[in-house]
Amino acid sequence: MKHQVPVEKGKSYEIAIRTLGTSGEGVGRYEDFTVFVPGALPGESVQAAIDEVKKTYAKGHLLKVLRASRDRVSPACPIYEQCGGCQLQHLDYMAQLKAKRQQVIDAVTRIGGQKDLFVEPTIGAESPWNYRNKMQFPIGRVKGKTVIGCFAQGSHAIIDTHDCHIQKEGNNEIVNAVREIITELRIPVYNEDRHTGVLRHVVGRVGENGELMVVIVTATKQLPREKEFVKALRKRLPHVVSIHQNIQTYRNNVIMGRETNLLWGKPTILDRIGRLTFHISPRSFFQVNTKQAEVLYNKALEFANLKGEETVIDAYCGTGTITLFLAQKAREVYGIEIVKPAILDAQKNARDNNVRNAEFIVGDATEVMPRLYKQGVRADVVVVDPPRAGCTETVLKTFANMHPDRIVYVSCNPASLARDIAILEPLGYKAEKVQPVDMFPMTSHVECCTKLVRADLLEKEKAGKAKKTEE
Repeated sequence: MKHQVPVEKGKSYEIAIRTLGTSGEGVGRYEDFTVFVPGALPGESVQAAIDEVKKTYAKGHLLKVLRASRDRVSPACPIYEQCGGCQLQHLDYMAQLKAKRQQVIDAVTRIGGQKDLFVEPTIGAESPWNYRNKMQFPIGRVKGKTVIGCFAQGSHAIIDTHDCHIQKEGNNEIVNAVREIITELRIPVYNEDRHTGVLRHVVGRVGENGELMVVIVTATKQLPREKEFVKALRKRLPHVVSIHQNIQTYRNNVIMGRETNLLWGKPTILDRIGRLTFHISPRSFFQVNTKQAEVLYNKALEFANLKGEETVIDAYCGTGTITLFLAQKAREVYGIEIVKPAILDAQKNARDNNVRNAEFIVGDATEVMPRLYKQGVRADVVVVDPPRAGCTETVLKTFANMHPDRIVYVSCNPASLARDIAILEPLGYKAEKVQPVDMFPMTSHVECCTKLVRADLLEKEKAGKAKKTEE
């Protein structure tokens, strides 16, 4: 007998919301059928209209909150409900931290099968507002006016943004200046449906002491009225020190192309994490929340438990931020990264910070690590900070084959972290502790730092403690 779905598209229902989903949406039940409702919170009863129906779940939109959660607050941002940049401004910040911890607990228990793994309370930001040092907003035209801002949730409609509450103030200044200049100089704006026009995106970065970098992404090789554009930017933005044009001619959703031209000023801006300074170029990867990055990296350092004699391998080192942090306490550190420009940035960052015990290698970790092992390199600690998809099983086996005492796994995706923890367990590594860090307040994202220890060392430690108790 065919199972009857109890909801219909276009109709509205009263939904009891139980939890938050991984994208910050309310997850509820109607006659034991799962319904996702963005904007709804756990413990609430809401009226929702159904937009999409699948075999095992439906998606709806919030019409009315019938019984509100005690944690519901008024969003600070006037365009919050239209904009897709944030997902949790309607949830009290302390409740956001609890929800993010719960997201990690759910992932490590359901996906990772870790019933006894302790997840620490999420470390929150001192201030959950105006923290993003990087902005990348699309540029468009709506009813004859230039608009710059985030896309609306689930669409490519640009929501014009004048004061984004999670961006550093310098980035808001860049957006407003660029909008005015485009209007004044009448530079054609890109139309993604027709693949016509010039200006696609504006990218802003705020460095140390409020220095600004502006990158204008164009669909054409030339930027019309380039000199006037630069002059107008410098006039409106007294803190700008670096202006670039990035060329992205392809008909796709990739924000930046491979070619970047310096139009005026310095090629990079400086920022700082702890005692280390970093040169940031237009395409460099750098954590968008500088203060919370320091919290995360200090936690990675704590979990690595370095005494000064260890060899450490950082398997996805990027521009070397975590690697250089680890080098402060290790004998030697190897950073591995498949993207060559990132390694060049990492080598420069090491020189600039006078770090001499870090070596950076371009390549795939699955090939570089066995080569290092054959050369006699023995890793005491392996640190990994992979993309959202996590690590492949081959990469995880490569880590285990080096027999490090500890693996420190930094992750931006609790689901792939949980899966990889489960893969590492039969390879001889047991997850001991997970620390969530709120790098992205007001959004559904959560970063984690996990300490995994070689199982035989854990057994020895337990036996030693048991012996001491007997004595």
